[in-house]
Amino acid sequence: MIKPKCLIGKYAWIPVFAGCLLLGPFGTVAQQTQRPTTPPVREGEVDDQEITIEKNRKIELPPANRLFNKIPSVKPSSDQRKLTYEFNDRTLTVGDPKLSPVALDIPAAQAEQQSLFNNYIKAGAGNYGSFYGEAFGSGQVQENISVDGSFRHLSSSLGPVDGKNSATSENRLKLNGYYQTDAFKLSANLAYDRDVFYFYGYRRPREIDRETIKQRLNTTQFRVGIENVDPEKNIDYSLKTGITTFRDNYDASEFDWGTNLKGSVGISESLVALFAADAFVTQRTDGPVDNRNLFRVKPTFKYSTSFLTITAGVNAVNESDKRQNINRTRAFPVLDLDIVPAGNIHFFAGVDGDINRNTLRTFLTENRWLAPKVVLANTEKTWDLYGGSKGELGGGFSYEGKVSYARYRNFYGFNNTWPDTSKFFVVYDSNRAQVLTISGQIGYTFKDFFRSTLRANFYDYSLSRMEAAWSRPTISGSWSNSVIVNKKLFVTADLYHYQGMQNKNFVSGQVFTLKPIWDMNLKIDYFLGKQVSAFVSLNNIFGGNYQRYLYYPQQGLNFLGGLSYSF
Repeated sequence: MIKPKCLIGKYAWIPVFAGCLLLGPFGTVAQQTQRPTTPPVREGEVDDQEITIEKNRKIELPPANRLFNKIPSVKPSSDQRKLTYEFNDRTLTVGDPKLSPVALDIPAAQAEQQSLFNNYIKAGAGNYGSFYGEAFGSGQVQENISVDGSFRHLSSSLGPVDGKNSATSENRLKLNGYYQTDAFKLSANLAYDRDVFYFYGYRRPREIDRETIKQRLNTTQFRVGIENVDPEKNIDYSLKTGITTFRDNYDASEFDWGTNLKGSVGISESLVALFAADAFVTQRTDGPVDNRNLFRVKPTFKYSTSFLTITAGVNAVNESDKRQNINRTRAFPVLDLDIVPAGNIHFFAGVDGDINRNTLRTFLTENRWLAPKVVLANTEKTWDLYGGSKGELGGGFSYEGKVSYARYRNFYGFNNTWPDTSKFFVVYDSNRAQVLTISGQIGYTFKDFFRSTLRANFYDYSLSRMEAAWSRPTISGSWSNSVIVNKKLFVTADLYHYQGMQNKNFVSGQVFTLKPIWDMNLKIDYFLGKQVSAFVSLNNIFGGNYQRYLYYPQQGLNFLGGLSYSF
């Protein structure tokens, strides 16, 4: 077993790096510039990016003017009482094992031709026997009712090794409906996903029956919700509930019913009362039936002035698991301080905790090569102490830096099973695991023509029972860029870097440190006319068959080209 290592000495460079992030921008002030649209993140946190191409030109009903974790303005206003809505289930993102690099989508400033049409169809093909098809359609049924739907297919008949034995196929179908009045908005969403792939990480040479290594994941989601859209109301609310069913090719199934409630009440011009509650009822079946439920309530108060913002409260979570005979309730402190000494330069610090819900579906989203009947357990973030700085530097530059030191129970990683090393199981540190995370990012935007964002994350794991943080990187980073050459030509490019991942072959007892990953991607869109455009996407330009997980090399240089028609 590998004992926890002292953080002093080996990581003496960390305070220097953190100091540069925190002190470098002080004294330079400018107005806030427009940032690329990303999913909401907790204030003060550098988000891990998973970028997906979804250029859906929908008919959007105007949302309420809510506060989406933006830097507070100098003068408090009634808009600051509005709630930040975040309905994503909490997951453990420390050294996130996921890696799905694709070229960035085109920035907000699109060609004039695009604004004339709401629907499109795309088709393309590439090497590895790849085929791509996508369609989107939307319509206004009545003045206050709109609908839209999309379908996406991407498949490769050949993979990086053994031809069809590493083929893949992905299908996504989404249907959305919206009804809006001056006071509230109703929404309904239906989605179906189907993924087919093969466990090609077996030893070679070996004769394989493709049906014995085939995996198929089917996911169906239905969700409805109601939320306030009147920004003048002192009470803000949103309630969403939905059912997700999941089934794989190994007779495993999962039923998940999740409900999310969020609300806010303005007590005074500077004080807001916030309330959040989540309820998840889950049943997992792969032989024995396992009922796994989680309930969360999080009341907080937020006090804001032009100089200081304080958020304080408590996060109470109850979890139960029939198979593990667990029924417990934990309370975690919630405290966040944000100080604005000048302009848009912020310094923040805080402490919080939570229970991150782990399900069969969320695990397979991170690592699709899981073996049947893996052990499921939630991860408790006992506490997380963090601090940092963020702001706008002027001249189109922005920055954010953060240092976090957190303690976990049931911190997990992924490692190869035995004797079949082509599959993975989930490995937990059931005692205390401590993780130091240093994150930083800097962005640059030049009008609507160019944007660039550079991100870096450094992780140090101090574990009690696990030999190593299997499959989790010690360093991760990304560099994202997009440029509008002219009204017809758009170019996006990104670069991903991961290093430090380890896996162990328990058959031979050998520990492998995977080679660093450098993955560069490029996408070019060229408009041939008002309704027709051509696109070319190049992925993994360096051509390395890197392994994100042991024994699973990825496709080398691969490309996709095709046409798009808007109507």
